[in-house]
Amino acid sequence: MNKREDCYHLITTLSDYVDGTLDENLCTELEMHMRNCKDCRIVVDTLRRTIDLYHTTNASPTMPDEVRERLYHRLDLEDYLK
Repeated sequence: MNKREDCYHLITTLSDYVDGTLDENLCTELEMHMRNCKDCRIVVDTLRRTIDLYHTTNASPTMPDEVRERLYHRLDLEDYLK
């Protein structure tokens, strides 16, 4: 695989990696890849920080209905609007 394919393959496992539920072999593969891939390290760090901010924010975020609808449409999550 080339670098771009490696990144794409491994990025699909990031959620499980950050949650600590990734298979041990894939976890090792991802960590080895991140040693040499600054872009993937940035993605993992950003994901971790985002999750941390979400969990530590006390205020319940509010979003205007129109903005939420546009966002959900853009992310192809219309089913969650119902």
